[in-house]
Amino acid sequence: MEYLDFELPIKELEEQLEKCAIIGEESDVDVTETCKQIEKKLLETRKDIYKNLTAWQRVQLSRHPNRPYTLDYINAICGDTFLEMHGDRTVKDDKAMIGGLGKIGHQSFMFIGQQKGYNTKTRQYRNFGMANPEGYRKALRLMRSAEKFGVPVVSFIDTPGAYPGIEAEERGQGEAIARNILEMTRLKVPIMCIVIGEGASGGALGIGVGDKIMMLENAWYSVISPENCSSILWRSWEFKEQAAEALKLTANDSKRLKVIDEIIKEPVGGAHSNREKTFDTVKNKIVSTFAELKKLSPKELVDLRMKKYSEMGVFNG
Repeated sequence: MEYLDFELPIKELEEQLEKCAIIGEESDVDVTETCKQIEKKLLETRKDIYKNLTAWQRVQLSRHPNRPYTLDYINAICGDTFLEMHGDRTVKDDKAMIGGLGKIGHQSFMFIGQQKGYNTKTRQYRNFGMANPEGYRKALRLMRSAEKFGVPVVSFIDTPGAYPGIEAEERGQGEAIARNILEMTRLKVPIMCIVIGEGASGGALGIGVGDKIMMLENAWYSVISPENCSSILWRSWEFKEQAAEALKLTANDSKRLKVIDEIIKEPVGGAHSNREKTFDTVKNKIVSTFAELKKLSPKELVDLRMKKYSEMGVFNG
């Protein structure tokens, strides 16, 4: 189990509890009461820490190495019914963007999302979750197929941004993202978007236009990462914590600003602390949200989606 800096008090108490249990097993000393006291303190400490997280601490949680990624959610939700599809039919198959058909119960869904790696080798293979233009074109191809067959779309967003390399720009990165945004606004099937980790810049928006935008409690959603914002404004990464606060990138901020529609609660300690519970929560949210959206006609879906985005950022002076 890996711990972040602000989680060290939890680590110390868990180590104390483990030592206490060992002493009880290896000797005749009754440590039951001592263990109960440590457990109580551990519970209180855990609640206090996660109840008062700063914006930067939530960014750190969203990047936790044990946090579940897109394929973890899809495999847990769909089991062996998931069929991954590959390629954009133009350049190649982008491993940072995955997609395919899967079932929840008897209902088919088209799942799309960015996929990060678990170690150095798979991170390089997945390009750290940063998609190239062909990744966004693959996603659009799958969404159009879903529209053709009347299948709802579920998008999992988890990226530090679209790949910024020269070759990506040469192949039309900006156009690919802009095309996806345009096409998603007028797709005639329900679209559910869930920010499960990092939701940065146009890389997130390229698969982030939908009827219902949801966000896990410890995810973040912003035009730029705190580090990059800090480097631009202060010429240094040292002010990333101030940048995180100023960007209003947390789930609560996004909900208040009406950038998202709903916050999905995570277990205490983050999504990685109880993966099964997180998967069940997300699965139930997809099912309940689709139950609402399937009542709408294709025209109503598009009209309401366009209205939602046209009203963002509008204010009365």
